[in-house]
Amino acid sequence: MSTLSVPLTRNLEDIVNSFVKKGYASNKAEVMRKALVFLAEEEAIQEVLKAEKELLEGKILRGDIRKIMAKMP
Repeated sequence: MSTLSVPLTRNLEDIVNSFVKKGYASNKAEVMRKALVFLAEEEAIQEVLKAEKELLEGKILRGDIRKIMAKMP
């Protein structure tokens, strides 16, 4: 596992600390890992919604489901 150092604003650090205090994660690193997983899942969902919209509009479905699935953790 690699380590990445990311500067946070005070507000973002407060948010991270509040998630730890609320028990959403056991430490700050876990909060950040969960946030990245959530972002990857959200991106994949948006790609699927975009494809569904294109299909409903009669457009050819673009994209590779394998690539979309690869974005999911």
